[in-house]
Amino acid sequence: MARLPRLAVPGWPHHVILRGNNRAAIFVDRADREDFLALLARHARDQQVQVHAYVLMDDHLHLLLTPQQDGGLSRLMQALGRAYVRGFNTRHGRSGTLWEGRYRSTVIEPERHLLACMAYIDLNPVRAGLVHAPQEYAWSSHAHYVGLRDDKWLTPHPLIWSLGNTPFAREAAYAELVRAGLSALQQQALTESALQGWPLGGPAFLARLRQQTERRIEKGRPGRPRHPHPPAD
Repeated sequence: MARLPRLAVPGWPHHVILRGNNRAAIFVDRADREDFLALLARHARDQQVQVHAYVLMDDHLHLLLTPQQDGGLSRLMQALGRAYVRGFNTRHGRSGTLWEGRYRSTVIEPERHLLACMAYIDLNPVRAGLVHAPQEYAWSSHAHYVGLRDDKWLTPHPLIWSLGNTPFAREAAYAELVRAGLSALQQQALTESALQGWPLGGPAFLARLRQQTERRIEKGRPGRPRHPHPPAD
């Protein structure tokens, strides 16, 4: 069966996952992480892709992005991946591939899932046992949204402004949202939707996506297709 093209729809947030080949490290030291973030900021600007959130783990990463034009997400990830691998291989005296094949991604309905996806991203280092609280981890966007750091190249999604009337109120509300955590079902839905490439949202959201893309956006029923009429004897 032919592989479905990756789903990418301008104007909607996309949850992106990129892993190291055979779970090998894609970040070895601080210089690697700083280089990746600088490249992300530059290429996102060039390709008109808004970066809302990120986390850099040792062997994988998560991004929350909104492309503004057709093909922008794909061009960003291609340019970013190639530029980063060149620098990584030079710094660490290695050659060959770094990534585990293609990046994985999907479109998410912002009103239902964007803030949950941001919390999911922020809590990745906590789930991995690297820190006790997300604000202790330097390589995510969490510190920006709780007022501990100012990442000027990030673009807050408009839903962030609904959290409060002042920066302090928004930061406090976001910190509380992340502290509340996610249910196991929310975590599973966010992980599986990105890895499998099916959009995450309600019926009205899926109906809007159907008007914007020709790609199938829902899983087909298992088994052979049914004949519209029974075969003749």
